[in-house]
Amino acid sequence: MVTADWRAAAVLLALSGCATVDAQTTAYVGVVHPAPTLASEVVVLRTEPLRPHIRLGEVLIDARVETAPPIAQVEEKLREESAKLGGDAVVVVCDHIQAVGAYVRGGVWSRDVETIGGRKLKGIVIKYRQCRTFSLSFYTYHLTQGVQHFH
Repeated sequence: MVTADWRAAAVLLALSGCATVDAQTTAYVGVVHPAPTLASEVVVLRTEPLRPHIRLGEVLIDARVETAPPIAQVEEKLREESAKLGGDAVVVVCDHIQAVGAYVRGGVWSRDVETIGGRKLKGIVIKYRQCRTFSLSFYTYHLTQGVQHFH
C-alpha cells in the first residue's frame, strides 16, 4: 500500500513539472519558402485577414493545463515558430483543451482515475502578398475612353 502511494506520488511529481509549451511546425509543399522573419513582428490573429496572403504552413502547440503556462508564453511560441517559416502572421484556427493522459491513484478498493489535460492550438502561418501599384490617372483615362484592356 505504501509502495503504491509512493509510485503515484512519483508519477504526479514527474507530470507536474514546470509549465511546458511544445511546438511542431510543418511547411506546406509547393509554396514559396521565404527567409525567416523576426518573431517580434509576427502578429497572432483569430480570423483570416482580408488582405491578400499565401499560406506557408502550420504550427501545432501542445501546452499543459495543470501547470498552465502564461498565455503570453504560448503566443510567443506561436510567433517564434511562425517566424521560422517566414510568416508575417499566424491565424489561430483551433484552440481547445482535451485529455492527453491519465493516472490511477489509491488502493485496490479506493482507486481514482485522474485525467491530465492539455491545451492544443493550431495556427496557419501566412505571408502577405505584395500589392502591385499602377498609375491611377492611366487607369482613369482608359476607363473614360472605354478601353477594355491594358498593355
